[in-house]
Amino acid sequence: MNKVLFYGMTGEKMCFQHILLNALDIHSSGGEVRIIFEGASVKLVSQFEEEKNPLYKKAKDAGLIAGVCMACSKVLGVYDQNKDSGLALLDDMSGHAGMKKYIDEGYKVVSM
Repeated sequence: MNKVLFYGMTGEKMCFQHILLNALDIHSSGGEVRIIFEGASVKLVSQFEEEKNPLYKKAKDAGLIAGVCMACSKVLGVYDQNKDSGLALLDDMSGHAGMKKYIDEGYKVVSM
C-alpha cells in the first residue's frame, strides 16, 4: 500500500489544489495519505475555510490533513485563524512541522 506525505510549502493556491487532488486520488485507491501545511501554505488554511473549498473540505473530513506548522502560522500572522480551523498545530521540529515521523513510518515525501 502506498504511504505518501504531501508537505505543502508554497502559498500558491493552485499548487496546493494539486496536493489536495493527488491526496484524494491516492486515498480513494486505498493509499495512506497525510497532508501538512508548512511554510507559506499556512496562509491558505483560512482562505480554504472561508470559501468552503470542496477539495480542502473533502480532505479535512477524510482526516487526511495531519496539521499546520505552528511557527509559520505565528510568523505569517495566521495563528489564530489556523487554530480556529480545528486542524492540529504541529511543532515537533523546533516549532515547525517535521517530516521525520512520517519518513520513519515509511511514507514517501512529496514537497510542493
